[in-house]
Amino acid sequence: MRIAVIGGGISGLVAAYRLRMLLGAAADILVLDRAERVGGILYTAELAGEPLDLGAEAFVGRRPEVPQLLREVGLETQLVTPAGLRPLVWSDGVAHPLPERTLMGVPSTAESMRGLVDAATLERIATEPRRPLAWEPGADIDVYRLVADRFGAQVAERSVDPLLGGVYAGSSRSIGVRAALPTLAAALDDGAPSLTHAVAVALPPPSDAPVFGGIRDGYQVLLEALAARSGAKFITAEPATRLARGQRGWVVDPIGAVDSVVLATPAPVTARLLGTVAPDAAAALAGIELSSSVLVALALPRDTALPQNSGILVATGEPLRAKAFTLSSRKWTHLAHRETAAVRVSFGKFGDATPLSWSDADLVTAAAEDLSTVTGVPIEPLAAAVQRWPNGLAQYAPGHTDRIAAVESAIAPIPGLALAGAYLHGVGVPACVASGTAAAHHIAATST
Repeated sequence: MRIAVIGGGISGLVAAYRLRMLLGAAADILVLDRAERVGGILYTAELAGEPLDLGAEAFVGRRPEVPQLLREVGLETQLVTPAGLRPLVWSDGVAHPLPERTLMGVPSTAESMRGLVDAATLERIATEPRRPLAWEPGADIDVYRLVADRFGAQVAERSVDPLLGGVYAGSSRSIGVRAALPTLAAALDDGAPSLTHAVAVALPPPSDAPVFGGIRDGYQVLLEALAARSGAKFITAEPATRLARGQRGWVVDPIGAVDSVVLATPAPVTARLLGTVAPDAAAALAGIELSSSVLVALALPRDTALPQNSGILVATGEPLRAKAFTLSSRKWTHLAHRETAAVRVSFGKFGDATPLSWSDADLVTAAAEDLSTVTGVPIEPLAAAVQRWPNGLAQYAPGHTDRIAAVESAIAPIPGLALAGAYLHGVGVPACVASGTAAAHHIAATST
């Protein structure tokens, strides 16, 4: 068998690795990627002589996919967990503790918002259960409309937006309830009498287990292990320009005839390649919008008096250029022992791609100045690294789950074709691993 995996991000690499495990040494697996390297938006660079992730740096620890994958490829000793420090939220020119017991920032009690929002908003949250709730089961609206209507705009902008900005590089206005908060949507569908009640039902039970996990030497070690174990031939700096049915399978330009194809490309690229193969699926995927961002990593003197917090998120409307700060050397114990302190500064979100056009020097200056503003500490970088992510993350807009269901329904009857990627069922690394695994199993099951 000759199988093309188009897209060498984590979804495509997992698909290639799983295909090798399922089909054995005889399978001819080719991974085609338009970039000069594989890994997609996972990228480990060097900062002050040490590895540091300049894309995603963590994964949801409650999901099993990444720890399981690390064990499979012999990297279980690379698994690390955060130090357990809480982040702050920068709002109205002041750093506040991130509210606890929220669902992606949607509060379960008014008390959790005290200090972050004004008295009128606290009263609005406290009295929300007394107001009638109109929710149509199966409905989907943007998170802002729901939260601002029930709890007030300040909750959406100061508590929800900073968290959604970190996950999707978007905001409560660009993300739908059903995709971002499925357990909340389910509680509303089940007849929750108020948003307060729905949040209480949807919240996971309290746990001492780490919320996040990470990889000691960066995602690069996992990417390299997957590439090596896949035994695939990698063709980089070469985009797929056409996908068409062949006499006995598929034709992928520029690599020619193959038996099966995994499309592990971003939604717009997938839409273009499916244009003549599955036009309905292509039209649906073309409607998925993407956000762009920039990551600036700063190496600071080790004794820089950063706060004892994992990071600082920025509320909507603040006069800062950065949207978030990860105090990496505080957040991760394995980074605390390095010779320099590492901080990751994020810029850009959906609807605002202007930071991509700034020079590296201007980005580093903005990162240092904004970090000094939110910490009250003079910031003097010893080294810096800049990574731009144009069109890096899909926006899970209202109706996203229905859109993806329609796409998958249209693709299902087509033999030898599977989809994988961050636009399907979650932008996080665990969801991408799951999508690559599912695609490989589908190809293996329908091709043998």
